[in-house]
Amino acid sequence: MISRAARVSRVARSGALSGVLRATVSQMRIGTPGAMPAAATPSHILRWASSAPTSNQPPPEAVELTDIDLARLRKQRNIGISAHIDSGKTTLTERVLYYTGRVKDIHEVRGRDGVGAKMDHMELEREKGITIQSAATFCDWEATPPALERSLTGEKDGMGEGGEKERYAINIIDTPGHVDFTIEVERALRVLDGAVLVLCAVSGVQSQTITVDRQMKRYNVPRVCFINKMDRAGANPWRVIDQIRQKLRLNAAAVQVPIGAEDNLRGVVDLVRWKAIYNHGYKGVDVVETDEIPADLKQFAEQKRQELVEQICDADEVLGDKLIMEEPISNHDLAAGIRRAAITRKFTPVYVGSAFKNVGVQPVLDGVCAYLPDPSEVAVEATDTKLPVNSPPVQVIPASDVALVGLAFKLEEGRFGQLTYMRVYQGVLKRGGVIFNARTGKKVKVPRLVRMHSNDMEDVDSIGAGEICAMFGVECSSGDTFTDGTTSYTMTNMFVPDPVVSLSIKPSGQETPNFSKALNRFQKEDPTFRVHVDSESQETIISGMGELHLDIYVERMRREYRVDCQVGKPQVAFRETITQSSEFAYTHKKQSGGAGQFGKMIGRLEPMSVDENGKDVGFENRVTGGNIPNNYMPSIEKGFHDALAKGALSGHNTTGVKMIVEDGAHHPVDSSEMAFRITSAGAFRDAFHKASPVILEPIMKVEIVAPIEFQGSVIGGINQRRGTIIDTEIRDEEFTLICEVALNDMFGYSSNIRGLTQGKGEFSMEYKDHQPVLPNIQMKMVEDYRKKQAEKK
Repeated sequence: MISRAARVSRVARSGALSGVLRATVSQMRIGTPGAMPAAATPSHILRWASSAPTSNQPPPEAVELTDIDLARLRKQRNIGISAHIDSGKTTLTERVLYYTGRVKDIHEVRGRDGVGAKMDHMELEREKGITIQSAATFCDWEATPPALERSLTGEKDGMGEGGEKERYAINIIDTPGHVDFTIEVERALRVLDGAVLVLCAVSGVQSQTITVDRQMKRYNVPRVCFINKMDRAGANPWRVIDQIRQKLRLNAAAVQVPIGAEDNLRGVVDLVRWKAIYNHGYKGVDVVETDEIPADLKQFAEQKRQELVEQICDADEVLGDKLIMEEPISNHDLAAGIRRAAITRKFTPVYVGSAFKNVGVQPVLDGVCAYLPDPSEVAVEATDTKLPVNSPPVQVIPASDVALVGLAFKLEEGRFGQLTYMRVYQGVLKRGGVIFNARTGKKVKVPRLVRMHSNDMEDVDSIGAGEICAMFGVECSSGDTFTDGTTSYTMTNMFVPDPVVSLSIKPSGQETPNFSKALNRFQKEDPTFRVHVDSESQETIISGMGELHLDIYVERMRREYRVDCQVGKPQVAFRETITQSSEFAYTHKKQSGGAGQFGKMIGRLEPMSVDENGKDVGFENRVTGGNIPNNYMPSIEKGFHDALAKGALSGHNTTGVKMIVEDGAHHPVDSSEMAFRITSAGAFRDAFHKASPVILEPIMKVEIVAPIEFQGSVIGGINQRRGTIIDTEIRDEEFTLICEVALNDMFGYSSNIRGLTQGKGEFSMEYKDHQPVLPNIQMKMVEDYRKKQAEKK
């Protein structure tokens, strides 16, 4: 016989729960709260770690967090603030710092006082009004629990003891919105426990919002959403929430209802605590709460609270069971359900307000403390290589009395040398202590340990598990793991996208040491910034995520290193690939007196898609009987990779190819490693031309926002650039156009769109994938490459 709980669970899974909810939710009252169950550590919120040498650390089940650890971690939050360009991330962070007492006054991103936002500390950031580098800070906040009634048990329940305010320590990283600086978002989310996703109440979900959401899902980061700019004309938070559900595929619902909108925005109604919240005083510093919900809003707020409970009960079995059993749901129950569902990423609470108008910012801080996980609630995994290769990973425990494990996630050249940002996952990092770099095996002393507040810092003696800090004088690379030498866990590096734009660069006048010093430093700081010397032209080539990305580095060279540079026309990162299989039977024979060169290979090339390791190039040895000795196989693979580096059609890198060697022959005297390396490259070129090769170009997903009267001109301009229109959305006075355009056709578009829209239009783009170029363009590129090669001869 099936138990009632099992039947409830089955109803919830079948989707029938929603119907039951709508029938019973109206009976719900804002009643006497019950004790809130402590949120269990979600077993599937996993972070990344890779194999490491053997470890002396005790198994995780042998390590328990002490009461002191739990008390400290419960009040700790590590969050990032991420969003699309100009959604108000830095403006929100500025308010957070002001309300928490970290800054004495608020300065706007493009303020008339010329000071600029605290977190935009670079001169370039303040000039352009954009965030270029992620900036870290920390603050303390006395959070109002989401249910103010005293718990029936009188025990601590995660929402504050009986509803009393509690002080939380919050580490905040403000990240850029431009896709060109996406690595800053990537490495911030890699080490954070939660995030605030900021959206514009008018524009809603935009292209970079989708990118940031994808990054949050990649690192399993729970989030709360904040719909900002509710003071703008055309603000509609309910349309934005629908977009969050449809475009981001998130189970989201509002936990607040705005009181007024646009010019009449006055405050918010808290749907969990059922209170109206207003901001008064200088810069909204005084938060005034009242039980009187505005009469014209009361019925609408009740509907939205009912919708909130329905969404939560769909995501949380405890509340779903309560509802089906027709038990009353208190404010504490609702807050507990939101926390459980938010931590397990089954639900996303949505806040509303306007950071610029100082409305609704303090409740977002309360929500961060109430609904986002503390470091002990996020399971971080590592692999212990004492166990077999396929063994399950082990957990890294954020306890103080275990071996140190920390990840260096960001490097910066500070006024006093290299500044290394670090997240401590377990153990304690102490000033003056000796730590070991797990990648290089080098040991280094920590001369200075600081907490960062944008470009200011505060010296500390030690940093506990679950916290973020910075070290001076420690040479390392981004993504290195540090331990105290008693364990060998190694956290894996973050995902680094490939560059899509390159350009040649050379110093104006005579080259100075500062030129190479600057390029080396930028490469170390930013994994998406690459430098190489072209083997034919001997020019220095820099590659990055976009024109703006490279422009910023050229400008930084001029300002920080006093090196004026001349740059060439941006070049797109074309690639070459094959579209069908082809066979080869290639013999390399050279005789010049004495020992010659001989190698013979038989096999085939096959198209290859990206495998589970992220590789789209492969090599397979199927030779039997010793026709080609195994000691020559590494040389054959090197020859294959040599040929990949310079494509036969246009000289660009070749991808999506697998070489399979099936047979061959060797000579006991004339065969050598060099002979087979040459044979492999020749066999590849021979088969490549028979495999219907194509040239691939990067395709960008472009989002354009402009006034409605310019829609025809903008669409005409995209058609001229061979773009494919994917979607259009028309709002009151403006429209959004989403299209796919080849990157090669997007150069110079920023000035073009300003001309088409009288300076009122804006666009953003992000890399989508590589696709074949048109046949006529491929023919021209192949012809140009042949002429170029002929001229050299």
